[in-house]
Amino acid sequence: MADTNGSAPAPAQSPPSEELPPAVTRLKDEGNALFKDAHYKEAIERYSDAISLCPDQTSKALSPLYANRALCFLRTEAYGSAAADARKAIELDKSNPKAYYRLGSAHVALGKYKDGLQVFTIVCKMCPNDKDAKAKFEHCQKEVRRAQFEAAIATEATLLPTEKCDPSQIAVEESYKGPRWDEKPDGSNFVELWEEKLPAHERDGTVGVGGITKEFVEEAVNLMKNQGRIHKKYVMKLLMCARQFLKPLPSLVPITVPAGKKITVCGDVHGQFYDLLNLFELAGGRPSRENPFLFNGDFVDRGSFSVEVILTLLLYKCLDPQSIHLLRGNHETKNMNKIYGFEGEVKHKYDMTVMDMFTEVFRYLPLCATINNKVIIMHGGLFQRDGVTLEEIAKIPRFCEPPEQGLFSDILWSDPQPFDGRSPSKRGVGQSFGPDVTKRFLQENKLDLLVRSHEVRDEGYLIEHDGKLVTVFSAPNYCDQMGNKGAFIRFVGGENNTIADTQYTSFTHVPHPHVPPMAFAGNMFGL
Repeated sequence: MADTNGSAPAPAQSPPSEELPPAVTRLKDEGNALFKDAHYKEAIERYSDAISLCPDQTSKALSPLYANRALCFLRTEAYGSAAADARKAIELDKSNPKAYYRLGSAHVALGKYKDGLQVFTIVCKMCPNDKDAKAKFEHCQKEVRRAQFEAAIATEATLLPTEKCDPSQIAVEESYKGPRWDEKPDGSNFVELWEEKLPAHERDGTVGVGGITKEFVEEAVNLMKNQGRIHKKYVMKLLMCARQFLKPLPSLVPITVPAGKKITVCGDVHGQFYDLLNLFELAGGRPSRENPFLFNGDFVDRGSFSVEVILTLLLYKCLDPQSIHLLRGNHETKNMNKIYGFEGEVKHKYDMTVMDMFTEVFRYLPLCATINNKVIIMHGGLFQRDGVTLEEIAKIPRFCEPPEQGLFSDILWSDPQPFDGRSPSKRGVGQSFGPDVTKRFLQENKLDLLVRSHEVRDEGYLIEHDGKLVTVFSAPNYCDQMGNKGAFIRFVGGENNTIADTQYTSFTHVPHPHVPPMAFAGNMFGL
């Protein structure tokens, strides 16, 4: 039954009285063939056509079609649509184990382990010898117990991960060949604040927070490029410094780009470190005061060089906070990191202590930014209600894991749709919003453009909603299989705090060491 081997979904056999018409069967077979070749969107179209052509919409024979389409939705990360199709398949045929399996898989992909446990309990009763179903049941059971334990101790007063650590007590072995971050003999400068501690004459991008130098940053990035590893002591120190300059920021960060100056806005990177380095070169060099960047969330997960990506971004942030701005995506969250590989990668390259520090730092990331009060940038999209103001966004309490509903969740998870109004999200979290919603939000807040990320686009970007919304995605050939380009956007400041020019650049992927995507996502079972 497992959906993990890449084979076409095998439709269940229907009794003679429930046979599908020949035209429907043909479309179903075409859909199966397309699925086998990983053409999931085209397969969804064939299954949809087959379903619409069936004269009896209550036929039990339709259950496999819904279950097969659900699997395609799982593969395209449309987990809400997958769950809806799986429920429909179960409604038509309560004895279809694949429908239950795919419903449970959608719950697991969203981190809804309690719901997944209920479904996989049913699957295991229906198919007691299915090893994969049993493995998912046990995984859900483990995560439910973990959540119960964490809830039980949540009221206890405990130190945060960055408050527990003292990197000065960690020795750097003589055998370590990487760069060393100089510090005072007693290690007392670990968390010096940029504005309060660093002399004004040193704020030139050569010395940063905690005494970090440009030489250390460049050597550290080049070490990682050559598949070396920054010492754990310096990673912990970096995360402690990151906490200091991220936490005081508002949830919406105003950015000013002076006339004639520029800023480069990038979308999802998803652990594609070598593509990130290529992006820097294409965009005029690595981050600096004269060449600032904004990264719009989803730095980690999926790609197996997520540690290198987030450390690079934080190193440049530490060196000069004005050279790079970082916003939170839906993958800078504990559940997503556990499922999609970042936690496994950090544990492989460092340990769980470092992962706990990453989790804490992710909670301090701002949610939105504006450029010259004309452009607003957020990872996902707009809200389930009208009337949301910039002032309201700036005050969102963000030092936590995002709730399932509300402004915080919508910012991270929502997607645009081509037609007016609002609709349930295909993802199962957030919602879909139309051109009219975008237009009202921009008008009410005196903005010109919404930039978001969160979705693959063939050219790396797509202008939508009558030119009022742009999706930018900066992970080319996503997961080594999508064939898409990456892109970045350059905004040039104009007179009187305006935007003088907007430039779009697409780029293709570059080679990387042979570590496949999701290599550290041990519990995804091939999703």
